[in-house]
Amino acid sequence: MSALLMPKATAVWLVENTALSFKQIADLCSLHELEVKGIADGDVAQGIKGMDPVTAGQLTRDEISKGEADPGHKLVLIVSKVNEQVKRSTAGPRYTPVSRRGDRPDAIMWIVRYHPELADSAIMKLVGTTKHTIAQVRDRNHWNATNIKPVDPVSLGLCSQLELDLAVQKAASKGQRKVVGDGVAPRTLIPAHEVSGTAAHAAAEAEKAKVAEAAEPPSAAKAENKTYDADSVFAKLKNVKVEE
Repeated sequence: MSALLMPKATAVWLVENTALSFKQIADLCSLHELEVKGIADGDVAQGIKGMDPVTAGQLTRDEISKGEADPGHKLVLIVSKVNEQVKRSTAGPRYTPVSRRGDRPDAIMWIVRYHPELADSAIMKLVGTTKHTIAQVRDRNHWNATNIKPVDPVSLGLCSQLELDLAVQKAASKGQRKVVGDGVAPRTLIPAHEVSGTAAHAAAEAEKAKVAEAAEPPSAAKAENKTYDADSVFAKLKNVKVEE
């Protein structure tokens, strides 16, 4: 289903001009059911002028009539091929529903902490925010910095797990290409032939040491291992006659 333009203004118009249930309007406009009830009570969206989705070409009269006749019917927007083509060709931050915009700083904090390799442009596309907001959250200059906590954007519904994984993989591939382009080879495992060659060299050196030890003269080995008894040495000295 294509995205609804000005969802809160559309919700205001539907509350004032149709008999649709709060849940039907909330599902269509990506709002919470209590928020739609607040619009009906006049507590929410004060001063917002309603927008007719029929004249905007996003909803038909027949679809509204079906919804009014059946409270369980889920409204379906008109799919415009022109709008789909424009959406695919337009690069920039995605639209974030009003009810979820307050969660964006938490998502930004999570991405900055756990995926610092992501560029600001990638965060903007994932969360639907601005570069200025990203800088404020990163530098802890945001007006609500004391209450910002890192929360996974996937769990907040700001992006899908697939989109996040693709962005991380793209950033990782860019970082690897940059390292190779700067002339610094990335760290890799030691090739198997080098490992086996090193082991063979060490074994050969050990074998040479054993051969050299075995070829050492026995007399020299005995001289090194021979010990002397002090009492026997002095006893022999007493028997030596000194000529006067």
